[in-house]
Amino acid sequence: MAMQNVPTRTAAPYRERLGPSLWFLVSAALCGPMAALVFVPLDTTVALVVGALVGIAVVALLVAGSPVVTVQDGELRAGRAHIPVEFLDAGSWVSGDDAQYARSAGLHPRAWHLIRGGIDSVATFAVTDPDDPTPYWVISSRTPDRLVAAVRRAQS
Repeated sequence: MAMQNVPTRTAAPYRERLGPSLWFLVSAALCGPMAALVFVPLDTTVALVVGALVGIAVVALLVAGSPVVTVQDGELRAGRAHIPVEFLDAGSWVSGDDAQYARSAGLHPRAWHLIRGGIDSVATFAVTDPDDPTPYWVISSRTPDRLVAAVRRAQS
């Protein structure tokens, strides 16, 4: 009897885009009306078109330029940085006042961090590689519990 290829179930990769908060996008969209005011003396139609294009472009650039955090293929990627999960501990996460402390006064000078305003929680992972001078990573996340769980799944 021939063996059939049965697909094996693997853990789904973790992916999160650290996009700007809604209030920041609304504030950035105000660049459109400001640009439109510059062109009002020339022509109101041109001013409206330029204002709309500038507002859309600024918001699109903010969203497109947002860093992405992924856990896939045994590697944690946060923005342009990456590290194999084998060199990380199991990780932990905090929110509220503890996260505020972790992002400010409690942040080690050599720690690698990807911190975004408007995102309250952070996940931290100690680096276990003895050759790496970075003591730990601090990553902003809207779902830090899922990020920590994804790293733990990737480690097993």
